Amino acid sequence: QLQPPSRSQPSDRLSTSRSLLYMGGLLSRRGASVRLASWNVAAVNNNPFEYYTTLADPRYEQLMVAVGELIDAPGERDVPVRSVFTQPMFEKLKASMAAQGWAGIDAVEEVWESDLASRPIVSGFLKDKEIGAKRLASMPDRFTNTINTEDGRTVCRPTVINNYDVPMPDGDAWFAQWHAFFFEAPLLVKAKSGAAAPRLPCAMLSPIKRSKYPALSEAEEAISLPLQLLCLAIFDAILVGLLNQLSPGAWHELKMSICEALVVSKAQRTIDVLQRPEYADVDLLFLQEVSGALVTALRAAPALAERFEVLEPRDCDAVRDQNSLILVAKRLLAGPAGEALSEVELGAEALSGAPVAEGDLCVFRARLELGGEGGATELLLASFHGDTNGLASTPVVSALRQQAAGLPLLVGIDANTYLTRDPKGGKKFVGDFVAECASGEAPLAHSWQGPPEGWQTTYNARTYLQPQLNKAVRYAERATSSLADNNPKDFLLYSEGAFEGAGACARDNTGQGSYVEGTSIPTLTFPSDHCIVSTTLRLR
Repeated sequence: QLQPPSRSQPSDRLSTSRSLLYMGGLLSRRGASVRLASWNVAAVNNNPFEYYTTLADPRYEQLMVAVGELIDAPGERDVPVRSVFTQPMFEKLKASMAAQGWAGIDAVEEVWESDLASRPIVSGFLKDKEIGAKRLASMPDRFTNTINTEDGRTVCRPTVINNYDVPMPDGDAWFAQWHAFFFEAPLLVKAKSGAAAPRLPCAMLSPIKRSKYPALSEAEEAISLPLQLLCLAIFDAILVGLLNQLSPGAWHELKMSICEALVVSKAQRTIDVLQRPEYADVDLLFLQEVSGALVTALRAAPALAERFEVLEPRDCDAVRDQNSLILVAKRLLAGPAGEALSEVELGAEALSGAPVAEGDLCVFRARLELGGEGGATELLLASFHGDTNGLASTPVVSALRQQAAGLPLLVGIDANTYLTRDPKGGKKFVGDFVAECASGEAPLAHSWQGPPEGWQTTYNARTYLQPQLNKAVRYAERATSSLADNNPKDFLLYSEGAFEGAGACARDNTGQGSYVEGTSIPTLTFPSDHCIVSTTLRLR
């Protein structure tokens, strides 16, 4: 039994049952209402193929199905590694690594000749759990997939799994570009000292520590720099070879169309959604995983800049580039912004050691004219992006309740809660989260109604085109697999004693105010892997 019951009515359309009308830039209010929306806009994913998306082009589904079938049953296509990453390629890589002064080159050559070169590309390499456990492909991918330079450029490694835009029609074309990226063109990046200096991408790799990844042997730890770069080269070569075999020419076109929508134009597409008529009457907008580029775009978009004060936390994280924001309608402010709005910082002690990264929590005290009796209403507003397992969500909400100290509290949160209870307690069960929000003094209600199966705000699953195949899902099972992320993660929470539901709680996965069941998100028109959640509340 999930508590507390919502006072809203279920609906997935924003166009019905509204208590507010937007006319000429003013709101005609009834019962001192306020309209809220929360959206995890999702950080830019550098790999356009990592998660299934929804494309009208039939070649996309054909490719995703074909890749899954090949991984499941490669048959005669499970050729030795040396047939896609050839001996001449290895010799050139070996010479370049030696020129860097790296230790262990001879030992890596022994591993190549006695083991890696003869492994089948799918069953012996891509599906080898040991390679994953040792991070021999995923670790160097993390450091070199996409590099933001100090002179304002974004440089991508030549691979299938990022925004690299130069065609790679065969293995030789790929390797020439790949080798040049790592060894021939220094990039201006920050050193550990904080100073900008030119560095080759190969110098950006770090040794893999056995203390952190115990699957690694002592011998492998000693040669982890050249070994990981060799494994990354093999991984990239296999993916390029497979896609050129399964979808010659077409795969690059599909990749570029996804990159254009979800990487290059992501900020603008997000702005386009927020400026649609369906969101013209939103008073408070809570955003999570907002990049610095999107913050700039929000403030530069005339329609949004005119309507909203954009509030961001003082501890914004410019490196991870994922921050929570609150947008407050300017016409609601009880006085100048500098007087009506003030940031509230919750220290580590208040958060009880919860895993909260810099920029994930945005909290402001606000004096707003909501139309209630007695003039302006003072509230505490918060936007929060929870950790992957949702374990920080309850401690953060508890800290916010304590901080509110009797003030009405409104929270937009990606709580990262899960529909199924984890028997080991490693992930936050949605039933426990809402029950904990409702318990004790100053309980918080949520805007959902009905069973939590109707609250799901994510619908995605990993493809086979990413370094962690143990997390991949077949295309046909992206809705049903236990590895898929179809969960009720996003909430609008409110002080039950101060507000009551006055309209429908709605999900939007189209950017047009409607929810289409079974749609993998993001899509080319909806740029996030989380639905927008919105509702209307009324002051009691």
